[in-house]
Amino acid sequence: MVIPVHDVNPVRSTPWVTYALLAVNIAVFLFTPGLAGSVAGDGNLAQLCHLHAFMEHWAAVPRELIHGQMPRLVPTGAVGVGPQGPGCVVGPPVYDKSPALSVFTAMFLHGGWLHLLGNMLFLWIFGNNVEDRMGHVRFFAFYVVCGYAAGYGFALLNAGSAEPLIGASGAIAGVLGAYLVLYPRARVWVLVPFLIFLPLRLPAWLVLGFWFALQAVYSSGEGVSAAGTVAYTAHVAGFVVGMLIALPLRPGTPPPPEPRGLLFGRQARPRQTW
Repeated sequence: MVIPVHDVNPVRSTPWVTYALLAVNIAVFLFTPGLAGSVAGDGNLAQLCHLHAFMEHWAAVPRELIHGQMPRLVPTGAVGVGPQGPGCVVGPPVYDKSPALSVFTAMFLHGGWLHLLGNMLFLWIFGNNVEDRMGHVRFFAFYVVCGYAAGYGFALLNAGSAEPLIGASGAIAGVLGAYLVLYPRARVWVLVPFLIFLPLRLPAWLVLGFWFALQAVYSSGEGVSAAGTVAYTAHVAGFVVGMLIALPLRPGTPPPPEPRGLLFGRQARPRQTW
């Protein structure tokens, strides 16, 4: 797996929506009840119960999205002692949850630092150019549509699941799909783990095409354990929808600058002309 760190593709305007999405995702993560302790590894049972109750309320649940089946009992956030010892108390929900709205709120929830930072890295690198091409308002609408496509796409294939679905990766996958359509020849600096991290500058079609291929393989169950918790199907759905939405914008998209100087991490030799 390659790690992108920068793309060689300047923008014409400030990507305010991308910056706002980054800020909101980070803020929500920092203020998610009970998450800081659980991520640091020193969370107690009360924090864990509070976190489960928060996620149950605001995360998207496939069974709720497809069948409208709301759970009779949910974590309340309290701790109780039962026959098997201390645990999280469950009870009837004291709130009204909109399954459709939960897809939107779930886009801003993350389960840990790696989950958050990985998503924000991809949004930081590729979101600004897509926003620059679409415009601020259309880019935000595009981001939300891709997130909904990813959420419902995953739910359709896992209609009986009661596991909460969280994360911005479905919407960001749509951004990656749009970038691949609009700027396939743009160069992207990546780190490739090979004994050490090797810096290479590769075309976007190779970086993002390889990423999508991995998601497609993993979504089929190949190469991952049954205990995996990543919704690869949501990534595939978001990516495909992002590509389809971006297709009409491709003809008028300015090409990225031609690469000069460094090529694949090494200094390119000057060519002789005859």
